[in-house]
Amino acid sequence: METNGKCLCGAVELVVEIANTEIAACHCSMCRKWSGGPMLAIDSAEIKTISGESHISRFDSSEWAQRGFCSQCGTHLFYFLKPANHYHFPIGLFDTQADFNMTHQIFIDEKPGYYSFSNETQNMTGAEVFAHFQEQ
Repeated sequence: METNGKCLCGAVELVVEIANTEIAACHCSMCRKWSGGPMLAIDSAEIKTISGESHISRFDSSEWAQRGFCSQCGTHLFYFLKPANHYHFPIGLFDTQADFNMTHQIFIDEKPGYYSFSNETQNMTGAEVFAHFQEQ
């Protein structure tokens, strides 16, 4: 499925191909600091086109990842996993009304106690996430 998204000010627009409707919640301390809460992201997507690429700022948040945002309005655009050459996009970025389903949560061992989700998901600790990506 192809879907469109754009930042708050409209300077950056993305068209991405979504492989499935699965959403992941990341509870790591960096995602929570970056977004003010868990990052809810499309788990599998490929960029088809980007307009306004000159307005995208990339921040190397670790050795293995970059976080992209609009330099004009600050909208979070993506999390890029360098070793896998893979993008994850915040679900709120997109205009689509598809029936998304949160299927898994990562860094569950870093999730604070002040919130929780009611649906059943696969849960992975930080160590399990790193082991998973090392296997690929």
